[in-house]
Amino acid sequence: MRFSGFSELLFHWAEQTPDAPALRYERHGAIAVCTFSELLDRVNARADALRGESKRSYGILSNGSFDCVIEIFASVLAGRRTVLLNENAADEVLSDQVKEAELDALWGDPDLCDMLQPLLAESAEGGAGRLLFFTSGTTSRAKAVVLTDASLMNSAYNGGALLPLSPEDTLLCMLPLDHVFGFVCGLLWGLSCGACVALSRGQRHYHEDCILFRPTALSAVPALLGFLLKFRALNPELRLILIGAGGCPESILTAAKAADARVCFGYGLTETSSGVALSLGEGDPYAMTVCPDDRITIADDGEVLIEAPTCIMQGYWRRPADTEAVLKDGVLHTGDLGALDGDGKLRLTGRKKEMLVLSDGTKLYLPEYEQALSDALGGEPVCVLLINDQPILVLEGGMRDPAPIWAKIRPVLDARPRNQQIRFIEFYEKPLPRTASGKIMRWAVQREREGL
Repeated sequence: MRFSGFSELLFHWAEQTPDAPALRYERHGAIAVCTFSELLDRVNARADALRGESKRSYGILSNGSFDCVIEIFASVLAGRRTVLLNENAADEVLSDQVKEAELDALWGDPDLCDMLQPLLAESAEGGAGRLLFFTSGTTSRAKAVVLTDASLMNSAYNGGALLPLSPEDTLLCMLPLDHVFGFVCGLLWGLSCGACVALSRGQRHYHEDCILFRPTALSAVPALLGFLLKFRALNPELRLILIGAGGCPESILTAAKAADARVCFGYGLTETSSGVALSLGEGDPYAMTVCPDDRITIADDGEVLIEAPTCIMQGYWRRPADTEAVLKDGVLHTGDLGALDGDGKLRLTGRKKEMLVLSDGTKLYLPEYEQALSDALGGEPVCVLLINDQPILVLEGGMRDPAPIWAKIRPVLDARPRNQQIRFIEFYEKPLPRTASGKIMRWAVQREREGL
């Protein structure tokens, strides 16, 4: 069903199926169940308490718990501008985000809240129904995307229209709620269909949670699904797996299908409140059906353009120039490359953006990375691509001895997380292609390398 916001969602199911399970979660070592009527009561009670305070902009340090879900819904129903933060982010990243989002209140881990307290604003701009999600960048350059509970519920409707769940289903939520894919496809997708959502107990229990909660549906990033498959952690009742937030190697898709589950692949962005196209588990998993409310066209240079009036962002918080650069006359210029086949299905072919998406959903900010590598090589032009989920370094000028190159860039690599480190060096036989302004066109290098 389509809901206009969180309030309508909660009231509808509390009225239609009051005693049906809405959430299952761990509480004091046992599995607890919250019905839809209880969920509405808990959210309303907390919202009433928040209304009694004078705060307007609420930062929630998300931990995926039952209390966290209540807090998010209650904050929105109380009319606060609600900002989702990752409690596991580095202190400096959280500090930058708290300041950028202009928060005047926090919820979450007490120690983190104490650390961030001095950064809170004395007064802040509110915004009933507005939620801010930070794009999943690996540096403080991540931007706060302004969405609404209406746009998020419309996104959940789009997903449910293509991949419907029933009240008999259990959706296991293992993804972080501060990521829009996790919030929509791990939580709202299930609740909007009247299904029960089981809340994971966290990373330490990932290998056990499928067996404990016995879900029939699961949303996952490729790295998480690969982990579950490696440890044979999928339960036999699981019938539907939705993969998103990053390119998925075919080996993972094949292994998931062998587990007798319907395996679907999704494409979406924070700027579109999550998914805009999904494969439906039939035929080519990379051929994706466009969601009902969305319209996708392909620009002359292959860029994917999206019109999604019910789901599109309001903009980047306090960044009008950045908003105008990607959102033009209601059309989002994604920076992704793709094509529409004869059946109107979307197939992604690469990226034109300044980011590389890793299989765990995080993004690598390329200008900063490439500048550091170039500086280490004495200013030599460099290009970083993502091949088989591995960052590779491309250098112009033809083949040469790579040993001195490795020695020079090693300090740069050692300062990065392991999954961001260069594993291979390739040599481009001719000058790297550039724009008229001199910028290297990574997307052109990638397409030429793959013979596209």
